[in-house]
This record gives sequence, C-alpha cells and structure tokens, in this order.
Amino acid sequence: MTNHVHLLIQPLLKSENEFWSLSSITKSIKGCSAKQIPKVMKYIGIVWQDERYDRIVRNDQEFQQYWEYIRQNPVKAGLSSSPEDYPFLWRATP
Repeated sequence: MTNHVHLLIQPLLKSENEFWSLSSITKSIKGCSAKQIPKVMKYIGIVWQDERYDRIVRNDQEFQQYWEYIRQNPVKAGLSSSPEDYPFLWRATP
C-alpha cells in the first residue's frame, strides 16, 4: 500500500513461558524500517504514525477473513488487478 502496511503475524516464544509482545515486535519493525526507508526512498520526515490498529485472531475463520482483507486491499486501492499481481504481497509458508 502507498501509505500503510498490513501484517498478519504470530508472535514466537521469547522464553519458555513468554511470547514476544506485539508492542516489542511493532517497535522493532518500525525502528528498523524507519532507518532504511529514507535511504531507499530519499525521503526525509516521519515514516510511521505513533498509533497502530491491532486485532487478536481467535480462530481459523477470523484468520481467513483478515488474510482475504489484506490480499484484496491493493486491488481495492487500484494498485493491482489481482492480489497475486501486487509485488509487495508476501506470505510465509509454515
């Protein structure tokens, strides 16, 4: 997308009984990319907004709904004719 990012992630174990927090994952992604984006885009300014909109996926049905929303987002925005044609759509396989 031209002005936002969608992520569908599953936090991994940080230790034996603790998962990485969503805030620490987001902070890491935003911190690293905020340093790299200006180098690539020749952009000077704020890269990320402070807020985020997160949801907990409770079951497979919700997962599929969110995944389909993410897949169709660039099509709805007119950035590609199909989700597969959008060059920035990436799905890791388990």
